[in-house]
Amino acid sequence: MDNLDLKNLWQAVMAEMEKEVGEDTVEMWLKPVKPLVFENGILTLEIPDQLWFQTIRSRYEAKLLSVVFSMTGVQDCRAEYTIPLRSEENAASPAAAPASQQHISESDMPRPRIFPNKLNQNYTFDKFIEGNSNRFAYKAAQAVVKKMGDKSNNPLVIYSTPGLGKTHLLHAIGNEINKTSANKKVLYISGEEFVSEYIESIQKKTPNAFRRKYRNLDCFLVDDIQFVAGKDASEREFFNTFNALYESKKQIILTSDKTPNELGLEERLSSRLLSGIVAEIKVPDLETRVAILRAKREQENFHVPDDILLYIAEHIKSSIRELEGCIYRLSSYCSIHEITPTKEVAKELLSDIISPEDEFMSINMDSIKRVVAKHYNLDIKDFKSKKRSNAIAWPRQIAMYLANELTDMSLPDIGREFERDHATVVHARDKVKKELNESPFFSAEMNQIINEVKAVDKK
Repeated sequence: MDNLDLKNLWQAVMAEMEKEVGEDTVEMWLKPVKPLVFENGILTLEIPDQLWFQTIRSRYEAKLLSVVFSMTGVQDCRAEYTIPLRSEENAASPAAAPASQQHISESDMPRPRIFPNKLNQNYTFDKFIEGNSNRFAYKAAQAVVKKMGDKSNNPLVIYSTPGLGKTHLLHAIGNEINKTSANKKVLYISGEEFVSEYIESIQKKTPNAFRRKYRNLDCFLVDDIQFVAGKDASEREFFNTFNALYESKKQIILTSDKTPNELGLEERLSSRLLSGIVAEIKVPDLETRVAILRAKREQENFHVPDDILLYIAEHIKSSIRELEGCIYRLSSYCSIHEITPTKEVAKELLSDIISPEDEFMSINMDSIKRVVAKHYNLDIKDFKSKKRSNAIAWPRQIAMYLANELTDMSLPDIGREFERDHATVVHARDKVKKELNESPFFSAEMNQIINEVKAVDKK
């Protein structure tokens, strides 16, 4: 299998493993692994050190190979591992391979020599797609790097539902600090790992070593802090760690799935988290979702046309991870089977994610007009009227917005349906979006209209 095919396969395998073992596990243990060769049923993997070897071999190898088999049909797959050797290690060992890698087994795996920061090097600021939904969090993350430990942005808490880029920003901060300030001690860890390590330190009677590890950092990056909530001893230890770093003017960045005051943390810790910057990442709009897919296509050299990217972006709204998983899956499938990606192939391959009833093509423009007109007591012909009174203009703008959201029509096509130009449709779309963001009552009303439109089209 050539390098491009292997890369595509590995990306698809990672997307599937996220479903099998969870995003945190994949980010921590599998993303740092690099596939080197897949020949004759042997998958050769480059891993960072012994810790990775032992963990992957004992916990994830069987499931990993099962996923590889399901995607390639190659039976009796097995894994072999290599570790990159430092130049001083090569010089110290005459028997070492002259190349930068050496095949290893469990018995001769070299011990880790440094404490890893656990950062994923693929997550950087320049690979993060900025949009209206994440702009504040993105700018706040960049500000942290420029003024580490400054009380105006310490701590920084980024929250959102899963899969919208919190972890990406967390790693991007760490990677940027390492790039600009190599002497800084930066550590990324999940809240779940913090709890596990603290429990282990109690069992081994090494709490002082645990505290030294975390309280000597310059930048502490904690993903999914919600896992600390409700675990009394661990939460107290985290609070003390937080205070020690904060008072020493060290930077703290946390992510969670809720705002700090919704996490169920002790009040003293919750108030500490609220004392800095709290930034929400919202669900990205269609334009941002398409931009994310285009960026991924360029980064990975996928040959997927724009109409397919648009098809995926229109249907997958709530998770960037799922968006990217779709393009990896499609590209890998087409590469392995040596076929050209088409919309028909995408529909069939992604049918378990995008169900037929979700198809925007099933929504009829006439249905939108009828439902909106009835809701606002208008005649359908009023949508093309030159009248600009709010009683007509506002329902017309809502109908334009719904056409943009629920059909695959282009903006000019939507404009022609209302005898308006492209710019008018853009204005209508943005105005309705703004009202949706600001008014929960209007959001409820819009959901009712959308349900009525779908119900009409099913008849």
